[in-house]
Amino acid sequence: MKNLKNSKAKWEENTLKKALERSPERQEAFKTESDIPVKRLYTPLDLEDIDYEADLGFPGEYPYTRGVYPTMYRGRLWTMRNYAGFGTAEDTNKRYRYLLEQGMVGLSMAFDLPTQLGYDSDDPLAEGAVGRVGVAVDSLADMEVVFRDIPLEKVSTSMTINAPATILLAMYIAVGEKQGVPQEKLMGTTQNDILKEFIARGTYIFPPEPSIKLVLDIVEYCAKHVPRWNTLNIAGYHFREAGANAIQEVAFTLADAITYIEKAQERGLDVDYFAPRLSYSLGCYMDFFEEVAKFRAARRLFARIMKERFGAKNPKSYLFRIFTGSCGSTLVTQQPINNIVRVTMHALMGILGGDQAIHTACWDEGYAIPSEDSARLALRTQQILAHECGLCSTIDPLGGSYYVESLTNEIEERASRYLQQIEEMGGMLAAIDNGFVFREIQESSVKFQERVESGERIIVGLNKFATPEQDGVEEQDIFQVHERVETTQKQKLRELKARRNQEQVKVSLRRLKEAIDRGENLMPFIIEAVKSYATIGEICGIMRERWGEFKAPTYI
Repeated sequence: MKNLKNSKAKWEENTLKKALERSPERQEAFKTESDIPVKRLYTPLDLEDIDYEADLGFPGEYPYTRGVYPTMYRGRLWTMRNYAGFGTAEDTNKRYRYLLEQGMVGLSMAFDLPTQLGYDSDDPLAEGAVGRVGVAVDSLADMEVVFRDIPLEKVSTSMTINAPATILLAMYIAVGEKQGVPQEKLMGTTQNDILKEFIARGTYIFPPEPSIKLVLDIVEYCAKHVPRWNTLNIAGYHFREAGANAIQEVAFTLADAITYIEKAQERGLDVDYFAPRLSYSLGCYMDFFEEVAKFRAARRLFARIMKERFGAKNPKSYLFRIFTGSCGSTLVTQQPINNIVRVTMHALMGILGGDQAIHTACWDEGYAIPSEDSARLALRTQQILAHECGLCSTIDPLGGSYYVESLTNEIEERASRYLQQIEEMGGMLAAIDNGFVFREIQESSVKFQERVESGERIIVGLNKFATPEQDGVEEQDIFQVHERVETTQKQKLRELKARRNQEQVKVSLRRLKEAIDRGENLMPFIIEAVKSYATIGEICGIMRERWGEFKAPTYI
């Protein structure tokens, strides 16, 4: 190292100095999106203190920096997903079958806002929002149509649903049963992460304590009855979309994870009983190397937390299995075809970061529900990277990069400092309640916007390289949800309520109400209710009656 220091000093004094005199570097602050200063050059001097086995190790072994599985993509490629769902159940079923025909093996299900908030399509509060940002699912009848002719024993389904996650999972279990697929063979994920809703997204229904109870009802039930299901996808992605930087995204995701694990232990669950089926969702932004380092740092930090803080014994409990997706906020409506390049970079970040499932956004997603053509292109992007580019031939190809390893260390260290701050406040629930997390994300968001507006942060086609008449898409080419969707959905609800067994519905809802009062795990009772074709609004109505609704505080 001494010789290297001398050699570097000579290079700086001779070669570099002369080059700078002839051609100075650009006058800009070289730093990552998270304000980590970026040096001109990285060498082994930046990694003097690294211990290969303790800090990097081997794939599939603690601390999992280089990957959660021993063979990574040489053994099995990541799951390729497209986030999809719109209009009626029939519309979404058609899109899902189309994507599966194109080679997709994992579905990622988007629900409309009324469904996310536990309202039926005929509720006055749902007016104008039915089927708009996802599929409308009012009852088991809709879920049956969504998955018509889709074999659930072969397909993994990720459902982006939180407050009413118990109800949508119950519907999925019931559909599987109708297809002859027992629940122990179902594969997929419920996001089921309510804490981030209170911070960054807002589709909560009930107050924190009963909301967390519902989260843990799924965790407990599936650990026993649906062992292949990822019960909780702790989603830092939404922190990032709300304006958090990469360090905050990692720290707040892990703080949420710690809270859920502690609450599960308070419930009497052993960490090694449920932790192996937890998964995590992080976003892909635009700083390529920082995003790769973020995934690696998150894996290592989580493994250390599980081992040192929670004393987990099962190595599967240490695995920070990542589902990552294009951050929609990086997609620009000006010159939208450029988004194809951005999305390709997102996929590369996930692949080189060693993620387990990747969603690539569609180039038109910045302003419309994707068309079939753009959805196919998003999938083809992943397929080309998987099969044509040699990216999957070796594990963690950027491992050992002086820059990437330095960034990995820096992100882990800074995220750890955040976790210590949150711990000193009394944990994540306290940090949410006192507004700390909200303010940190808001401040980061404002800083980024200021950089964009000043031109310091260049976004091609938006604040630089714009054209007098931006290349766009003609209005008639934009995929739109037809106004018939809301009318159709209301009619379907009327017909369902007319033909179902009303007494059976009443009995199942009464049994659910009694189970709430007894403090039992509600999953068996919700499954019974959805099988009677009780609607999501009726089931959530029982819970609203018992628990009330959460009213967000105003942070100053």
